[in-house]
Parts: sequence; structure tokens; C-alpha cells
Amino acid sequence: MKKSISFGFLLAVLVAIFFACQDHAVDPGTGPGGTTGPGSGTGTMGPGTSSGVSIEASLTVTALMSNTTSTNTTCSGSTGLANVVCLTNAFLSTLDATQKNTAQLTYSLANAQKWSNLPAGLSARYGVNLASLTATQLAAFRNLMVAVLALHTANEGYDEMLGNLVADNVLYYAGGGTTYGAGNFYVSILGTPSTSGLWEILFTGHHYTQPYTFNGPSGSGYTPAFRGVEPTSVVSNTATGQSYQSMEQERVAFAAMLTGLSSGEQTTAKLSSTFSDIVLGPGQDWKFPTTKAGLRVGDLSTDKQKLVQEAIKLYVNDLDATTAASVLAKYTSELANTYIAYSGSTSVTAQNDYIRIDGPSVWIEFSYQGGVIIRNTPHPHSVWRDRTTDYGGTK
Repeated sequence: MKKSISFGFLLAVLVAIFFACQDHAVDPGTGPGGTTGPGSGTGTMGPGTSSGVSIEASLTVTALMSNTTSTNTTCSGSTGLANVVCLTNAFLSTLDATQKNTAQLTYSLANAQKWSNLPAGLSARYGVNLASLTATQLAAFRNLMVAVLALHTANEGYDEMLGNLVADNVLYYAGGGTTYGAGNFYVSILGTPSTSGLWEILFTGHHYTQPYTFNGPSGSGYTPAFRGVEPTSVVSNTATGQSYQSMEQERVAFAAMLTGLSSGEQTTAKLSSTFSDIVLGPGQDWKFPTTKAGLRVGDLSTDKQKLVQEAIKLYVNDLDATTAASVLAKYTSELANTYIAYSGSTSVTAQNDYIRIDGPSVWIEFSYQGGVIIRNTPHPHSVWRDRTTDYGGTK
């Protein structure tokens, strides 16, 4: 009887691990990830592991993050990068010594590459998780994110980020357990915040990664930025009743871009390979193809070029308005020499549907793949990269 129970338990564990790992992308490795902090039910199980968090802690995170009005009163006199530096230091100042040692690391490419599409329980992150933060600490982090992300646009910018957190709470209830939920998202500060040196804010969790790399007058980078979501259906924030469908606008924009092409243009844009996931996911840095594939945007009519531009905007406009305008101006100037390509259907509704935008600078991929927790329902993985400014240009 004992042998039968042990075998059944082992089989269940192996099956659970198999299904969880189907949400696949290259795992960049393991390292410190879990933290213990005040006001949470979280903890560490050793270097490179995460015990997960309670759903109550995750719901507290999404409730506190739902307010987009900054409570910071010390940084209002600064703008631009100086404001980001001020708000980052304000967040760090709320942490105790142990938390700060965990959250703030030296800047290096290896540390900056510590992100994944997988839950933190399957691919550990650096930094402190949101569930380990007190209400005051979480408010300081929220104040920072409110400054660097776009506001007041449904399912874009800050709203899209919050929608991802809410969706991960849904996965907890759908059977994912404590590996899923908003409390399992991590923030780290790499380097010393300043208006002149090289440093980074890295916010990363399941299906969402957004870096902000700054290097003074030498320039900045906001990629690689990962976006995905499961479930793809509308989810609701239990604290506010607000609804989210964080990646639907991107899917619709890609479908409009592809269905707007003539049959001949679709033939030129179609790739011969089948793609089950994005190509340049985590761990695939600076591996851009040397040869463009697909259809050159400059060969399209003006209205069709605008559809490509609209798809690009949905990624760039996640950033605050001033930053987004600067990045978008660069991509627009390069639009004619940007290429679009796809595999699968043009409706972007089926598993293995895949879209790529590849420019002199911009690189965007969108892949529809099988469900992990919500079985038999495809969900998207997407990445926005930049051929010149990924990791702020650090190689």
C-alpha cells in the first residue's frame, strides 16, 4: 500500500512539472530569488528557489497596486531621469538592510539577464518579491512604476502590467497554486541610481518582464521586454472590479496587419517554418538574424504601413509618454526598412500562429501556443527587443 501511494505521488509531481514547463522558453539559469520580508507569507527554500506565496498576499499586492495616484511628496520637483532616480532611491530607502542587500545588486549583464517568462518558482529571480513588501514599501514601488509606465490607457502601460498581475492570481485559483500570483513578481535595482552612470530597474515575473536601463547621456534601453498572459479571457480585479484583457489589443493589431495584406503580400510575408514559441526569448540575447525575412514595409501602401506602425505602438506606448515618443520616432524613421513576417494563420487565433516585426532597431515577436494551466486554450508569448539598445547596449 505504501509503495502504491509513493508511486502515485511521484507520478503526480512529475506530471505537474511537465505541464508547468510547457510554458517554455530558455531558462537563463538559477540564482537567489526568494526573500522573507515583513507582512508576507513568503520565504526562501535556499538559493535559486522560491516557495511561492499565499493567494491572500497576492490579492493584497493587486489591491495596493490598483491606485495609480502617487503618494510621493519628495520627488515632485524633478522630471525625466532625475525623477526616476529620486523615486528609485525613495523605494530603496523604505527597505530594511536585509531587503536592500537582496534588492540592490551590482550592474552586470549577467544580473540584467536574470529574467524569464516562467513563474519564479521554476526560474528564480533576483531582488525582492512584491509579497514580501509592506504596504509602505509597495506604495513606494508603485510610485516608481507609475512614473515609468503609461497611465490611463486600458490594457496598456501600467494598466497592462496590473492586468498581468491579476491574471496570475486567476491562475492560482485555476490550479496553479502558490507558484502563481502577483506576489511572485520581483523587483531589483542593478547598480547605483544616478543621472550619469549605468544602472537598471528590473521588474520581472510570470509572463511579464520590463527593464529600464539608464546610462546618463550615453542613452537608455527599455528592452528586452517580455509580454504574455494566461488566461486570454477577461479577468477582473477583485479589489476594484476593473476588467483586463492585457494582450488582446496586440493580437487584434497583428491580425489587422496581416489580413490587410493582399494575397501576394501574404505569400511574401509568410515563413516556411512553424514556430511553437518566440525565437529570441530569455537566454537568447544578441542573437538577431543577420538576414531579414518576410515583407519589406517600405513596399506597402501608406495605409498598410500604418497598420504595422500601430502594432509597434502597442509595445512602445507601454512606456511613459515622453520616453515612448522618443523611441517611436526612431522606429518610425526606420519603418521603410522594417520587415514583417508570419507563420500559421492571419487571424492570430490558433496555436503556433507567429508574427515577427524586424527593423534596423525594433524586433517584436508574438507567438500563440498551447495553454498551461488553462488547458486546450492557446495563450500568447511576446517579446520586444531592440537590436541596438537591449540592456542599454550592454553585451
